Amino acid sequence: MRILALPVCFNEEKKIGSVLDRFQPGLVDEVVVVDDASTDGSVAEIKKRGVRVVSHPHRMGVGAAIRTGIRLAQKENFDILVVLAGNDKDRPAEIPALTKPILEDGFDFVQGSRYLAGGKTGNMPAYRKMATRLHPWLFSLAAGMKITDSTNGFRAIRVSIFNDSRIQIDQEWLNAYELEPYIFFKAIKLGYKVREVPATKIYPPKELGYTKMTPIIGWWSILRPIFLLGLGLKK
Repeated sequence: MRILALPVCFNEEKKIGSVLDRFQPGLVDEVVVVDDASTDGSVAEIKKRGVRVVSHPHRMGVGAAIRTGIRLAQKENFDILVVLAGNDKDRPAEIPALTKPILEDGFDFVQGSRYLAGGKTGNMPAYRKMATRLHPWLFSLAAGMKITDSTNGFRAIRVSIFNDSRIQIDQEWLNAYELEPYIFFKAIKLGYKVREVPATKIYPPKELGYTKMTPIIGWWSILRPIFLLGLGLKK
């Protein structure tokens, strides 16, 4: 099965190089970065390492960037898509732990969790600690499955699930942070085989910037799919 690794990037000039440098030869079949119209030197850092980059003409949002990666994976006949942060929070060396349940046990969606036994986290701001505990609790209630880390963007997905017309990733309301919990929720509710595995989530030094997500707008963006899908207001 062919595996595509997809770091998503927006103005990560200081971190995207480290992300790509962590990939060892043979870890995946290809790494492709989707750049969401960065205005800094991110693209130059990517190209310097000989990695393919797909750039949006203007900023569209992280969900739109992941959607671009999904469509690329479908078009080029990849079997597994591994999504990871472009800001060096994830560890590519752990990709085999995410893909193994798909390759060997027939799973369709494998979520990395910093909160399972064996998972690791570090340098996380206090408000993020609270938010990353609250979201899984609400998500679990709505989805009907116990999940420990629903906000972690490090995950592996069987590409064929996107052939299911009930997973409608092209909806405009999914362009920002909504797409990730949307796919996770739909995979569970539609009966796909879903599991979590331990993973590392280390936040970069504060001077490099923790995240692009804003505490209020960004968190509502990642929370609202729970309510809209849970109440049947969106499909």
